[in-house]
Amino acid sequence: MAHSKSIVAPYFGDLEQQQDTNMLGMWVFLVTEVMLFGGIFLVYAVYFYNYLPAFHEASLELDVVLSTINTFVLLCSSLTMAMAVRSAQLSKQNALVLFLILTFILGGVFLGIKGYEYYEKWTHHLIPGPNFHFEGQYAQQAALFFALYFAATGLHATHMIIGGTILLILIVKAIRGAYSAANFDVIENMGLYWHFVDIAWVFIFPLFYLIER
Repeated sequence: MAHSKSIVAPYFGDLEQQQDTNMLGMWVFLVTEVMLFGGIFLVYAVYFYNYLPAFHEASLELDVVLSTINTFVLLCSSLTMAMAVRSAQLSKQNALVLFLILTFILGGVFLGIKGYEYYEKWTHHLIPGPNFHFEGQYAQQAALFFALYFAATGLHATHMIIGGTILLILIVKAIRGAYSAANFDVIENMGLYWHFVDIAWVFIFPLFYLIER
């Protein structure tokens, strides 16, 4: 009981209240994130409907092989994150540290592949701006497609970077034994965040990469 009391912030009555409040706060945050990504998807849907041939043609410039690999990597990271949450619930510290590290590594692999994709778009002058160049007949509409592509994937990558930074902090704290069956809500909330980022990619992947295929 003394241990549980020591991990309760002074502005909460008990551990259960603290955990419930943290969980509610995370869900409210995720709702705002749904609206953020949903806005981009809605704009994409409107322009896709109006410029269907152009969006089909522009999507062929994306690397579906690399994106498929990245999708698999991200789904694997969701599994390791779920295992990390379960390990925390069972007070298995070594397993918790291991699965958090694996999740961090998989997130890094995803960002590395995405960075290579961005480099390819840069070398082929497919980044909207003064140097944008598209060989097809719908250059102006293709620029709009790539603007939405970089908005969606860039926002997603930013969330991945933030998530990776938080994971590093959690790994250090987990090594020091900060989490257990009595205090796993931080890990659980991180799991919710990570799964949301993965779900966002599940929408981005078919919308941008698979529309022509």
